[in-house]
Amino acid sequence: MTGARIKTHPPNWPPSLVGTVMVALIGLSSGLSPAKAAGCPREGTLGVSRVLAVDAKSFPRVGLKSFPQTLPLADHEVVLTFDDGPSQKTTPRVLTALAHECVRATFFMVGKSAARFPELVRRVAVEGHTVAHHTWSHPMVSQITFDRAKEDIDRGIAAVEMALNGTSSTTPSTPFFRFPYFDSTPATLDLLQSRGIIVFGADLWASDWEKMKPNQELRLVTKRLKAAGKGIILFHDTRARTAAMMPAFLQYLRKNGYRVVHVVPAPQSQRNPDAAR
Repeated sequence: MTGARIKTHPPNWPPSLVGTVMVALIGLSSGLSPAKAAGCPREGTLGVSRVLAVDAKSFPRVGLKSFPQTLPLADHEVVLTFDDGPSQKTTPRVLTALAHECVRATFFMVGKSAARFPELVRRVAVEGHTVAHHTWSHPMVSQITFDRAKEDIDRGIAAVEMALNGTSSTTPSTPFFRFPYFDSTPATLDLLQSRGIIVFGADLWASDWEKMKPNQELRLVTKRLKAAGKGIILFHDTRARTAAMMPAFLQYLRKNGYRVVHVVPAPQSQRNPDAAR
């Protein structure tokens, strides 16, 4: 980046990257604290500790619950991820909680929901979060044919891209994907790897698909985080209990010395070295 000129709003950048890239550039160039680098107007918030740019060549599959490798996180570093949205009822509540603490997360969106609530997809991106992919209809991929799985994956990506950028494309502007139920097959894993798409698992989760009260979820996820010490955490922004619990969870992170890492895709030239030639 040395010597390069950066425009404030490059017209060819997808909205999903504008907020996150600007956070990184501002923080690197000014030496501001994480919360201030993220544009946070309040002191004493959790903020974003650092922005981690990852590429599919170095990290094709991450998350120790599914794969042998995870993201290079230090002790007490966490990556917050949310699946299955957007939801008109609960996603705004999650976004409000994250904004209050100036935190950035990654949202793995179902295409059907993105097509229904495109304004929420754009809001997630405008507020600086990473918009990622989670199929069209949330199937168990191992229970359908490869052709149907590929179609559902591509249709989901296209729907999110249409909501986000106004153009239907099966090439994701953010090449991050998570399988519903973490249910993949060797063929679908190879498909995504051949397309330069990083597959996310998780290192721990809140089990928020189970019936429980917000305070029970908080106790469960903090207990698991304390045992793991760090990691990619899975939530669902479609769950009312998670939306209700999120402010208290973020306060727990702040009070107990945890640091939030925001994950973004590496620049295109790093993802595909041939593109720079």
